[in-house]
This record gives sequence, C-alpha cells and structure tokens, in this order.
Amino acid sequence: MKIALIGASGNAGSRIAAELSSRGHKVTAIARDASRITALPGVTPLALDIADTAALADALKGHDAVVSSVHFLASDAEQLIGAVKASGVRRYLVVGGAGSLEVAPGVKLFDTPQFPPEYKAEATKGGAFLDRLKTESDLDWTFLSPSAVFVPGTRTGTFRLGEDQLLQNENGSSISFEDYAIALVDEIETPRHSRRRFTVGY
Repeated sequence: MKIALIGASGNAGSRIAAELSSRGHKVTAIARDASRITALPGVTPLALDIADTAALADALKGHDAVVSSVHFLASDAEQLIGAVKASGVRRYLVVGGAGSLEVAPGVKLFDTPQFPPEYKAEATKGGAFLDRLKTESDLDWTFLSPSAVFVPGTRTGTFRLGEDQLLQNENGSSISFEDYAIALVDEIETPRHSRRRFTVGY
C-alpha cells in the first residue's frame, strides 16, 4: 500500500516507517526536517510544516492511509483532521497515548494521583483528540494507545491487544516502539478497529 506517515522522524514514527518498509509498503515520510528520516527501501522523505493545512492536504492525496505520529501539544486536532479530509484519504490512524486508558471503570490513567504531572498536559490533549475523532463520521479512523511505558526496545512480535483498559502484567505496563509498530501496521493491513481506539502491551 501507499502510506503517508506524519512525524516519521520521531521515536514511534521512525519504527513505523521501518516496519512499513520491511513489509514492502511505499511510505511518504513527512517531517519538518527531512534529513532526520532514516533512509529505507520504499520510504520517500518529505520536508513539510504540518501547520500548513493546504500543503499537508496536497501531500496526503493519493495515499491508501494516513498515519499521524506527532505530539498532541505540538499539533492541532482540527487542523490534522481537516487536512486528511481535504486530501480525500479515508483511512486515518493516530499514534495515541496511554493517559486516556481506563485503570478502573470510569477512571482514566491521567486522573490517578500517581500520573506524572509533567505528562498531564500532553495526555489530556491526547484524550481530547480521541474524543474529537469519536465525533468524526467522514473518516475511517483508528486510535492506537500504547501502554504506560513506551520506550525503545526490541521487536519481539509477542504482545497483547486490548480496548479501552490499560494493559498490565507482573512487570507493570509497557510496550516497545518496535512492537507497537507491528500492531499499528497489522491494523493498516487488516483493519479490525474501525472508528475505535485499541491498545497494545505486554
């Protein structure tokens, strides 16, 4: 498939680009600084300021799906959704956060006392992005939340999927960027969570 990846130079974005490349997909890798995008087969770097809605929409045209992997505080939900809709691409996948996942019925992770205050603003804006997507009828969207600890690691291919509840095991709640990328690309290839959020963890 032909995939547009916004935020391709970031921690999650670079692993998603690598996973897409390894499976033979064609990737338009979008970042403000294209020199930070790793050279990979089938990956075409594109330097673009995503705040330029018209330019972004034009760059997204003709793709089978758009993946957004950008910090919520550094982007605007309405602008991104508007650009995707203006491009004519129907499928939109968002790299989400863990903060809006539930740890008990009706209790979100970012509302618990132990949630790090330095991440609260980013997590809250991510939750608002998800709420906005839930009102969107024109896009076939998917929001994939990682586990609480989202860090570089190894590509194991062994993980669990969940829905709106934080996944935890005896070692806590975690997922590597590499295994997250597998789950996201699996969803691109075989959609199972249309207009829904899901999560991935060990």
